Amino acid sequence: MQTHKLPLLERPYRSCVGLMVFNKEGKVFCGQRLDNKAEAWQLPQGGIDDGELSIEAGFRELKEETSIVNVEFISEYPEWIYYDIPLPLADNLWEGKYRGQKQRWLLFHFLGEDNEINIHTKNPEFKNWVWLDPISLPEKAIFFKKEVYKKINQVFIPILNNFNATET
Repeated sequence: MQTHKLPLLERPYRSCVGLMVFNKEGKVFCGQRLDNKAEAWQLPQGGIDDGELSIEAGFRELKEETSIVNVEFISEYPEWIYYDIPLPLADNLWEGKYRGQKQRWLLFHFLGEDNEINIHTKNPEFKNWVWLDPISLPEKAIFFKKEVYKKINQVFIPILNNFNATET
């Protein structure tokens, strides 16, 4: 059954949480999506349920996508970040209801060991994962997320660097 879709620019943004998780070396967790043939890497992210706080969604999504639970919350980006998803992808995601996502970004410190990470979850989203230097995120991301990663890097990299400097 074909559902009626609003023109792209009249659609709302989907509320979402994004997660930058860094390890003791200052690298961040990145995954390659199962549903994308591109060689792009991305940070974990996912929808915020009705009535859910961004921090609650962050812990839930992190566990659902990576099995990571051994983290410490460090910081939150100070405002929503919006990005548009290009057509035809926007018509295929979420039944074509949204033009893109508005995201609350959270910074977490991973306290565990790599063997705690499992991307082969009940509803897997990633086919591969790696720890990357956060500076390289924009160049490794899919084109419509590059600016998002540049913005969060401006705020989170100084916090991450300061955190790691005080830990050593």
